[in-house]
Amino acid sequence: MAKALLGYVGGPDPRLLAEMRRLQQRVQDLESELIRMQAENDALSVASREESLLSSIDVTRAEPALA
Repeated sequence: MAKALLGYVGGPDPRLLAEMRRLQQRVQDLESELIRMQAENDALSVASREESLLSSIDVTRAEPALA
């Protein structure tokens, strides 16, 4: 009787299993995208810091190198 109440008799619904597999794949895809975007963000942050360090150097007032 419990099986009849749940709406299936012969095992899990194939549509439900297919939807679950689709959702698991989507989660994996989103996790991969998140990792890729975090790496890209880290690279951009490093480049931004390097650019700000270079722009803070005043070339016109730089001291000559010791010979």
